[in-house]
Amino acid sequence: MIKQILKKIPRKSSKTADNREHGGNSTTRSINSNGSRSSDLAKSKAGNSNIISPQAIDSASEVQNYGNKMQRGVNPKLNGNSAFSLFETLPGLKDVPSSEKQNLFIKKLNLCCTVFDFTDATKNLKEKEIKRQTLLELVDYVTSANGKFSETVIQEIVKMVSANLFRAFTLPRENKVVEGLDLEEEEPSMDPAWPHLQIVYEFLLRFVASPETDAKLTKRYIDQFFVVKLLDLFDSEDPREREYLKTILHRIYGKFMVHRPFIRKVINNIFYRFIFETEKHNGIAELLEILGSIINGFALPLKEEHKSFLIRALIPLHKPKCLAMYHQQLSYCVTQFVEKDCKLADAVIRGFLKYWPVTNSSKEVMFLNELEEVLEATQPAEFQRCMVPLFRQIAHCLNSLHFQVAERALFLWNNDHIENLIIQNRKVILPIIFPALEKNARKHWNQAVHSLTLNVRKIFYDLDPELFKECLHKFREDESKEGEIEARREATWKRLEELAIRKAAKE
Repeated sequence: MIKQILKKIPRKSSKTADNREHGGNSTTRSINSNGSRSSDLAKSKAGNSNIISPQAIDSASEVQNYGNKMQRGVNPKLNGNSAFSLFETLPGLKDVPSSEKQNLFIKKLNLCCTVFDFTDATKNLKEKEIKRQTLLELVDYVTSANGKFSETVIQEIVKMVSANLFRAFTLPRENKVVEGLDLEEEEPSMDPAWPHLQIVYEFLLRFVASPETDAKLTKRYIDQFFVVKLLDLFDSEDPREREYLKTILHRIYGKFMVHRPFIRKVINNIFYRFIFETEKHNGIAELLEILGSIINGFALPLKEEHKSFLIRALIPLHKPKCLAMYHQQLSYCVTQFVEKDCKLADAVIRGFLKYWPVTNSSKEVMFLNELEEVLEATQPAEFQRCMVPLFRQIAHCLNSLHFQVAERALFLWNNDHIENLIIQNRKVILPIIFPALEKNARKHWNQAVHSLTLNVRKIFYDLDPELFKECLHKFREDESKEGEIEARREATWKRLEELAIRKAAKE
């Protein structure tokens, strides 16, 4: 990826190259005949209050004060100097001896703490390009580092990353439905600062993944506060940013074992707020994708903490209306739990039934898809515990007027494992679903559903004709009783109507 970014850098002018050959600085400067800088350049840069000059800070206490201000989002003014007027005097990291590289690296990190306004594409063009090229240089330096990063360097790296990445999302994000149109399906919002943010993310990724990054030392700075702020960024509307965050958080989870329980706890809280308060978050799918990998690595037997997370967070995630945005990742996480511990199947299936949609047919199809994956990992003992409420719900699905729901429910019989479970427990299951099968076979409007229903009825008839006949006989008796009850009801209403007419006539 960094090679693709490097291709976008314009080649240096011949004038810059000439300056280098004559021992000049890596970036061109404007010099008067008396050797001083151009007054016009100095005035224009001194007047830009948005630019910071960390190079003007010499003492350790001033550096610390500057870092504190950066953490609070304050851009300090430093004697009217422009950071980039001094930045242009810095040589390239490849042009200095090894003994000077670390100090120069820190200086460049401090300069990259400057944050520009990208909503106006006409402002600070030169400075933005200089910062972009410097960030790319920093990425190369971290990638090719051949010695452990010192504590000072780590502190400056975290400060620079924090200054650039940690920000509030100011754009309003509202999930609205206008005349049946879901506005969430519109093109995602792209951050105009992405040309710089992408390189900072790449820099952080290379730093975390680098073998020269000492986890014991770095965990003091990539701490719980840093992790919380990083997880807050998952609410970004830019999918490119969420993709980087997903990769970086996964690397942090793998490298800093001390943070693992805390990361899971924070993700848990994000889910709780999403489910029970806002139902608005852009990064649920990415967080679930990370969790899918984490769950895959859980050791057996599963801890109670992990089982509680399944029941209290993952199962309720089936409740929100926007389930389709993250259902694939959620289904993978839930199935992983059942595959690791088959005893969880009963709790999972009952959780599905608790949040089963009533009026949303597309959501019902998603539930049936996930149900099949869970049933495929379910053993007979767990299946028997939940089969009665489960097949009552499936019977409702079989009679759905939406053909995709009925069709998807009938497709369960195409799965050999599920079919075997049903066959083994047919004496309990067939009486539950037989009325639905019989109604579909008689009068369902969709031909595909009608044909699939006849196939399922044939399976039961060929397997156990006696049981099939008993269910058919009971169905006809119940149907006859329903007819009698309906006739009595109609007669009662007719009698009441006649009484009302007589009473009205007397009055």
